[in-house]
Amino acid sequence: MSTVALVTWMATVLVGLVLLIIWLMEYDRDFQTGAATRLPVPVISTHALLGIGGLLVWAFYLVTDEDRLAQVSIGDLAVVAILGLVMAMRWIGVYRQFTKPGFSQTRLVSVPPERHFPRPVIVIHGLLAFATIGIVAFTVFFSN
Repeated sequence: MSTVALVTWMATVLVGLVLLIIWLMEYDRDFQTGAATRLPVPVISTHALLGIGGLLVWAFYLVTDEDRLAQVSIGDLAVVAILGLVMAMRWIGVYRQFTKPGFSQTRLVSVPPERHFPRPVIVIHGLLAFATIGIVAFTVFFSN
């Protein structure tokens, strides 16, 4: 099960990096006066770095079988999940408030950068995250 957790965690990070790349491509600090991002840079950065860092800790846990590393991974996942849920709630607000990005004949429609996230990618990232949390928790608390 611990290897399955590693694979789901890697998939979650990869899909999350796709979202981060989209956000970075669309984010322009100078342009943010029209449609400011609802996802603060420190929150996105912390979420991504802790997700990748926790993955590395989990990989070290698999190699060393040190229980302390498994506990650190659980704590890391808790913080990453809370930040992810906060961002998801903010994204839902942006998604509902702003129309589909694009432009009209007379003006460019400005939307926050997170409005460009494809819904399927968001859903896949969330489902993989829930699966990762469940598998890691099961591995740490219920398997020998």
